[in-house]
Amino acid sequence: MNKTGPIIIIEDDEDDRLILDEIFKNLNYKNEITYFENGGDALKYLTESDVEPFIILSDINMPALNGLELREKIYNNEKLRVKCIPYLFFSTSAEQSHVVDPYSKSIQGFFIKPTNFDRLQQTKKTIIQYWMECVSPNYVR
Repeated sequence: MNKTGPIIIIEDDEDDRLILDEIFKNLNYKNEITYFENGGDALKYLTESDVEPFIILSDINMPALNGLELREKIYNNEKLRVKCIPYLFFSTSAEQSHVVDPYSKSIQGFFIKPTNFDRLQQTKKTIIQYWMECVSPNYVR
């Protein structure tokens, strides 16, 4: 895990991206914030570049390549798996299958999107602080 790497946000809702942009500006992290509207574009970026993301925050319900399918493709890609990139889901719903299936694919967290700006900001802050403190294996390029 590269703690100075970009924070990857995969969110197909433009309003949610704008809110997240404001939140991350308020939190003033040094990490670059990189947005993708869909899983396909994120996967292309992750597989075709040498980027070493700090964390991936993904919506689960997206057209074409949804969050769960994207997580599976990342997990099955040896080049990406050894980077130990924390992968967390954010969703507006928590149907049982939406929670069980991701954890069976080795995600590191599943969160319901708070509707309150302050709560959403606090949730993001807590998550980033946790992963900044977390120790993970270093990998050899």
